[in-house]
Amino acid sequence: MSKVWFVTGSSRGLGRSFVEAALSRGDKVAATARNVAQLDELVAAYGDAVLALELDVTGRAAVFESVKRAKEHFGRLDVIVNNAGYGLFGAVEELSERQLRDQLETNLFGAVWVVQAVLPYLREQGGGHIIQISSVAGVTAMPLGGGYIASKWALEGLSETLAQEVAGFGIKVTVVEPGSYATDGAAGGDHAEPDPRYDGLRASFAAFSKTLDAGDPAAAGRALLKVADSDDPPLRTFFGAQGNQIIQQVYADRLKTWADWQDLAVEAHGHTPAPPGS
Repeated sequence: MSKVWFVTGSSRGLGRSFVEAALSRGDKVAATARNVAQLDELVAAYGDAVLALELDVTGRAAVFESVKRAKEHFGRLDVIVNNAGYGLFGAVEELSERQLRDQLETNLFGAVWVVQAVLPYLREQGGGHIIQISSVAGVTAMPLGGGYIASKWALEGLSETLAQEVAGFGIKVTVVEPGSYATDGAAGGDHAEPDPRYDGLRASFAAFSKTLDAGDPAAAGRALLKVADSDDPPLRTFFGAQGNQIIQQVYADRLKTWADWQDLAVEAHGHTPAPPGS
């Protein structure tokens, strides 16, 4: 049985690959983009299987209306992909208030509005799958991306909470954490006004970025189909080879630091703690 998808940020990058993968196997997709003309090729190629919707996810009312139109058009919604987002590049000291608020409005609040809009329909039909597109940067940090990383860490925590809240309704939640892919993500992002005191760090990080082996977006699209089709999908999964390699050392370092400072943690409790569940 074919699935009905609702995908935000469908005009380019991984979002476009997700939409194309679903359509190519006969699924139906409500594809959203801020500039709906960028979806014309999809409509021409797949006809009635794709519903192109103009949407800026920062507008809560607009999100609810787009979800409503998609449900009325296709009759149901099976897979919801919160992909809309962009990168904000700059040291924390360089970020303007407007840039940081705009980043959170899109990457975090936009996903929240979509979730809130789809949940009544998914509950009514007894199930569905919400897929949140995060990043390797959602579980680790790196310099010059603090605004973007903050938005993804927030999305990760919100999604883990969401998964616990909706499991009883038969609704699944998966957080996908892509690594580096051959898309135009950096070109489409926002850059803070550079402070020359961070120029050395910028140069070294740019050199490191060039060493990354970027993944194939089409392969990510095919992989997402397997996530969507799984009867027991993961809460989290990396896309790309780098994620698991990076996170091994990150978590080893965190566990060691917590262990090294455990005596202080207990001291800060103020008294001898009771065993859990006692």
